[in-house]
Amino acid sequence: MQPKSIKANKSTRQLIIEWSDGHKSEYAFNLLRAGCPCATCRGGHENMKPEPDEIIFNMNLPESPATILENIELVGSYAISIQWQDGHHYGIYNWHYLRALCPCIECRG
Repeated sequence: MQPKSIKANKSTRQLIIEWSDGHKSEYAFNLLRAGCPCATCRGGHENMKPEPDEIIFNMNLPESPATILENIELVGSYAISIQWQDGHHYGIYNWHYLRALCPCIECRG
């Protein structure tokens, strides 16, 4: 699964990904930060797994420097890295993880 396009809309605070299978995912910035896949945010390497923890879908992080997107960079051809306004930039969101993080009704079932 590959993205066809990735767009960040800072005014609506959403990352929008159109996937190669035609699916469109819209991620609130606070969901992306709550689901940061880095070892620090996940509580250590022993908690690393390919899918996000279900608890993050019920978290509602307030707007703060931790949830304000500064920059997105491609990581090879398999992921993106997000830099947040608070300086955090350690999470590598691979395509599989991002698709599993999609909050839509179809994906969350």
